[in-house]
Amino acid sequence: MMDRFAGKVAWITGASSGIGAALARALADAGAHIVLSGRDEARLAQVAKDCATDTLVLPFDVRDDAAMRAACERAVGWKQGVDIFVANAGISQRSRATETAMEVYRNIIEIDLTAQIAATQELLPHFTARGSGHLVFVSSVAGKIGIPLRTAYCAAKHGLIGYADALRAELSQSGISVHVVCPGSVATNVSRNALTADGSARGRSDSVIEQGMAPEEAARRIIDGVTEGEREIIVARGGESSWGEQRRTPDALFDEVAQLVASGYMDRIEAEG
Repeated sequence: MMDRFAGKVAWITGASSGIGAALARALADAGAHIVLSGRDEARLAQVAKDCATDTLVLPFDVRDDAAMRAACERAVGWKQGVDIFVANAGISQRSRATETAMEVYRNIIEIDLTAQIAATQELLPHFTARGSGHLVFVSSVAGKIGIPLRTAYCAAKHGLIGYADALRAELSQSGISVHVVCPGSVATNVSRNALTADGSARGRSDSVIEQGMAPEEAARRIIDGVTEGEREIIVARGGESSWGEQRRTPDALFDEVAQLVASGYMDRIEAEG
């Protein structure tokens, strides 16, 4: 993987631990310069020390639009551009729908969906002006199927895939690649940090997560998928892999929608308005 992304700049949100931190280290090993974002500056700084290339630590809360815009400006100006943006920030859930406060739904959807869209929208003019780059959206197998105790999480992750798929179609003639990543169980703190019915952190992990794929393996699979131009990257094992594959969107369908855009569909619809 050495030098695969030599000289490129990769910006990763949710980079202080888990998949985000593993991606940062792996992309650095592949030659990329790394921008690290998350809320915990100390943990981001530790990840930066583990990276073998130049790093920039940009801590902010993804729900803070002003901070996000400032971070985008700094990331773009750091080395004259961002080549890879990984929308990885997120929080999970462990609670029954019948017991979950509406505020939990709002919080999870804001963090996992709306904030990821906001950051991408802020970066889009930069990417489209350059006519190149990779936008990588970390969803979940739970973004393809409904998994119990995760109604808010599933709603947000399904929505992220919908946004990414529509964006991919719109950008299909632009030279910009859009990738959706659907991890299954990865050995991170995702279930420990998950919100419960009243919005408090769960504070303990799941056995399936504890026995899950190592973040380093997940990162390698993601980087391989991006390199190979995969539009949907399923990062899972066993039954979770089967679930993801059963719901994988056929490339032929992506191609059909892209062809619609190439035929002038967007211009025709806008003209009708």
